[in-house]
Amino acid sequence: MRQDTRSTCPISTGLEIVGDRWTLLVIRDMMFAGKRHFREFLQSEEGISSNVLADRLAMLVERGLVTRAGDPAHAQKAIYSLTEPGIALLPVIASLSRWAQVHFPATRRPEARVFLDGDEAAIAALQQALRREHLASGGR
Repeated sequence: MRQDTRSTCPISTGLEIVGDRWTLLVIRDMMFAGKRHFREFLQSEEGISSNVLADRLAMLVERGLVTRAGDPAHAQKAIYSLTEPGIALLPVIASLSRWAQVHFPATRRPEARVFLDGDEAAIAALQQALRREHLASGGR
């Protein structure tokens, strides 16, 4: 089990949960690429290793951002689902994307344009779609 947070500072706490190199990328892949299985996450362009991925998924489950359940379609696979706290990270990811696209223009990608434009209605609609997909299948 992981150590409790080092301080009561909300920024420190948030960084302890999602501030490493990989965690938000796993969440990103769940939100935007529809990845739900371990092997799917391994195929991301950033090239996460299997041991790091296993650690991050376990931490996300432990912290309540993701749930892990048996996949009804395949007895030997697990399926990961975002929880409400995980889905609530979408505006944070959108803000980070907007910041990077403004200050580092080489990072602009057509699929991230909605974040650059700050389209709050589109972000809210995506959160609703994520709730339908993930909370109906096991997230809380």
